[in-house]
Amino acid sequence: MVPVMGKAIASEAIAQGANYFAGICINLVRNPRWGRSQETYGEDPYLLGEYGASLTRSVQEEGLIACPKHYALNSIEDLRFYVDVHCDDRTLHEVYLPHFKKCVEAGTLSIMGAYNRYEEVYCCQNKKLLMDILRDDWGFDGFTLSDFVWDCHDTEGCLRAGLDVEMMFTKHYSEKKIKKAIKNGDINEEHIDRAVNNILGVLIRLIPNIQPRSLDVVGCTAHRELAMEAAEKGMVLLENNGILPLGKNAKVLVGGSYATEANVGDKGSSQVFDNDVITPYDGMKQLFPNASLSEGDIAVLHVGSNRNEEGEYFANTGYALTEKPKDSGGDRAGLYLSDKEAALIKSIKKQGKKVIVVLYSGCAIIVEEWKQYADAIVMNYYSGCRGSVALAKLLAGDVNFGGKLPFTVAKNEEDYPSIIGIGQKPYTVFYDYYHGYTLLDKEKKEAAYPFGYGLSYTSFAISDATLFTDGATVTVEASITNTGDMVGADVLQVYFGSKGAQNGDHRPVKVLKVIKRVELNPGETKKVSIMVSTDELRFYDRGHWVLDNAYTVYVGDDSRNAMNTALDLHIS
Repeated sequence: MVPVMGKAIASEAIAQGANYFAGICINLVRNPRWGRSQETYGEDPYLLGEYGASLTRSVQEEGLIACPKHYALNSIEDLRFYVDVHCDDRTLHEVYLPHFKKCVEAGTLSIMGAYNRYEEVYCCQNKKLLMDILRDDWGFDGFTLSDFVWDCHDTEGCLRAGLDVEMMFTKHYSEKKIKKAIKNGDINEEHIDRAVNNILGVLIRLIPNIQPRSLDVVGCTAHRELAMEAAEKGMVLLENNGILPLGKNAKVLVGGSYATEANVGDKGSSQVFDNDVITPYDGMKQLFPNASLSEGDIAVLHVGSNRNEEGEYFANTGYALTEKPKDSGGDRAGLYLSDKEAALIKSIKKQGKKVIVVLYSGCAIIVEEWKQYADAIVMNYYSGCRGSVALAKLLAGDVNFGGKLPFTVAKNEEDYPSIIGIGQKPYTVFYDYYHGYTLLDKEKKEAAYPFGYGLSYTSFAISDATLFTDGATVTVEASITNTGDMVGADVLQVYFGSKGAQNGDHRPVKVLKVIKRVELNPGETKKVSIMVSTDELRFYDRGHWVLDNAYTVYVGDDSRNAMNTALDLHIS
């Protein structure tokens, strides 16, 4: 879906006079409390890279300049202007940079820097990031730009380090300051020429490819249908005790915090301005004529977060805070529902009603406190202008659930890496290698819902998994059968774990390396063949990428059940 969505985004942007798309957020979700989780693709570098690269290619094919962001190590929002991130080189290259490299390989023509520091140096004046890695190691030949307004701190430092554009006011890249820096010998004309050549090189290559679009394309029917399809395929069914799908004549009580609200996410830089968003209640009424806001035998409760509780954080611009203002977005205060919402779920269930809980958030919500009171749980995310209609279609069984979690839902908040917030000085944090499913694997903890998890109205069986390699690639084959009675889609997931590490180096139990979505009719079996380059299996070892001698290959449709099918792989 990403390429089709990218072309729709590009069409609407170009129709309104734009030539630049700074919306490819591929920062990694280290802790689900991170306020920008809704903008990105989850906790796994492979997913971030594949989806980010796909979106990059698709918008640039239309003539729009793509901009993956925020480079790099940006996984805390409240302290984004102050935090200083440290990590070892292996963690940097294996966990926090691979997805940016994938976008460079996909041909991205720009990269946006991050507000935070890396090893005591702001990212937008960090030569190691902007020149040594991005250009010298990866061969990036586009232009770099700062995050907006507060991300360029020093004329000399930024230009010398390889920052080409200051956004969006020239506080440090003004003509006056640049001339002064040249006169003082702080920079020279080579630094200016390099930046100008990088910018003009992109414009010369791409602008001629832009074809004018009519304004009629903005918010058109086809794009709203695409938004609904994306919501249908993206929502995840976490629990279902048999209550779903619902009959369309069911008497449904639509309740919860967002029953009548257009809760579509952040009001920061990712905001989409749309005056035609269908609310949950109105979406239910389209398919369930007996839906009501006051009564019903089955309750569909819309609960979770909104823009006041998570999103881009502006309250800390320009000054340090000791206490976070209320309803200011940013990082979530916690991963639980409010006491009021948890009590509502319990109360409705105790009244003898069936309860379907619909969760709104950019990332994980811990469900242990009230899970036993829910007959079904749906991860709705912030599903957009037609998400409420998509939800109704899914609940009615007009469309089958097929979405999979791009993050791990833990049983306890302490199962995630720590995250620092306002007032928690010092603003220095060490990013460890492990997070998400790799951390739970390492600590032998069970997730409430594992990475890659998602239920369906049908059932699937994966069998006959085999692999072979020619030394350069590994081909994994498996058969997937729809063992139920409804058309559905499953996602084959292949993970690799090293069992031949050299020098006693630590390795994660497994890491995702490839996925394949497969649609199947009832009773149908398909043989799936997917290929992985052995270069993708390498680990970063003291400045070099090394291939281990042997691996275990795990095949399944989530990160937990994949452990049930293990294949040996020896690299000659």
